[in-house]
Amino acid sequence: MVYYKSVIMRLTAFSLCAMFLPAVGLEAFGNDGAVTESTIEYRIRHRTFPSVFQAWNPADNLDEDPTVTEARHDLIFHGESFYGLQWDGASPGMATGFIPESIPLGLRRRQDLLQKNPNIILLLELRYRDAHRSFLPEGHAWWKRDADGKIVPGWEEEGYLQLDFSNPQFRECVAKRAEAAVKSGVVDGVMLDWWGDDEDRLLLVKEIRTRIGDDALILANANDTPTPRTAPFINGYFMECFRSQTLEDWNRIAATLTWAERTLRAPRINCVETWFHKSRSDEHLMRATTALVLVLSDGYCLFSDPNPLPTPDHLHNWYQFWEKRLGRPLAPGVKRPDGAMSRDFAFGTATYNPMGNEPVTISFGEPRTSITTGKRSRTHTVAPCDGDLFLKQ
Repeated sequence: MVYYKSVIMRLTAFSLCAMFLPAVGLEAFGNDGAVTESTIEYRIRHRTFPSVFQAWNPADNLDEDPTVTEARHDLIFHGESFYGLQWDGASPGMATGFIPESIPLGLRRRQDLLQKNPNIILLLELRYRDAHRSFLPEGHAWWKRDADGKIVPGWEEEGYLQLDFSNPQFRECVAKRAEAAVKSGVVDGVMLDWWGDDEDRLLLVKEIRTRIGDDALILANANDTPTPRTAPFINGYFMECFRSQTLEDWNRIAATLTWAERTLRAPRINCVETWFHKSRSDEHLMRATTALVLVLSDGYCLFSDPNPLPTPDHLHNWYQFWEKRLGRPLAPGVKRPDGAMSRDFAFGTATYNPMGNEPVTISFGEPRTSITTGKRSRTHTVAPCDGDLFLKQ
């Protein structure tokens, strides 16, 4: 099954995809070549691991069709233009629907990604906290103002202004936009950036959940901080972990991920991203992030460029370590006596060794192959702040 899934993700010709998909029990194609989709919950529960997500911007180190690269990821969130959608109206922030002609474009985009990865989850980012100044008319009441009545800047990049989501009319508009996104059929839910646990966000997420129903997904960027009040309405955190330099940072990431897996609304789609410290060649950090997510959750991982770089945020490499080899998990992760954590999957074991620990020796009853070293042996070593996958065959 893992072999076939790996092959499917690289196929661009429909005729080849149609040969394999029924054999692995994932998806089938209709007479018109369209994917007959599984439910959201099925796609989440039946994907194989490791699972990687794309936060807006892509992996840029592969020489292949960009859609094939996108479909290597099991979850993507992006703005409407990524899907070919276009809000109706001169000011996108006031629109509560899409230009009708753009919806078929979005549906074709969805079909293309699903043909290459039948378990992919697609989300649309909704702007509610800040937006480019073109989002609303100049001086509009929905721009946030300070005590002197001046519009509040959004973030460091020029041209973004804060939005007043304490305004009930604006919250209603955002919720209607979420409803339009889900009803279009192009995406499986929405993503909300800059998340917190204040009253206004609680009112906003309640209204969105009412509008989109129980089955659609909500992903919120809470970084590495739990949000107990809004948790019942959210399916997953985008954990944009901009702090990963210290043992305290890694412990906080692990604690928040564990909390989110136990507390957020099912089906859960927790997404953990860390940034490189020196370069994309910090592969031990990539492996540590991947292994931490594997042993503590059924979530998605990402290792990317730091936001302060002048290039677009969240660009990243696609690492061979991320190829889907483990299959499905067999049991929860367990903490070992030596301080590391391991979890068994159908085709191997993932091990995470935290920062501050000693190197650990991993032993098996039969030879296993380390994805990090390529060594096949009954015993392997994992360094601190690192992780590895040990395959049975």
